[in-house]
Amino acid sequence: MNINLRIERLILEGLAVAPREHARFQAAVEAELTRLLTSDGLSAILLSGGTMPHLPATSIQLSDQANPIDLGQQIAGSVHGRIGNRE
Repeated sequence: MNINLRIERLILEGLAVAPREHARFQAAVEAELTRLLTSDGLSAILLSGGTMPHLPATSIQLSDQANPIDLGQQIAGSVHGRIGNRE
């Protein structure tokens, strides 16, 4: 099964990712979402296709030492919590 996921815009309220870190952050989100969707699959509701114009993700916990990779992985986990298979 192929899953095509397009995130047009990701709004990080209260979080800043330095422009020099955007590529690392994006790669971390993509890699973690790929890993989670590969292992757990997609929500049954989304298996037949469709779009979600708005997806409020769950909260994440950050430490003072959070880096773009940690942030990307946590955000991917939060997104997966809304679109992934929860069975």
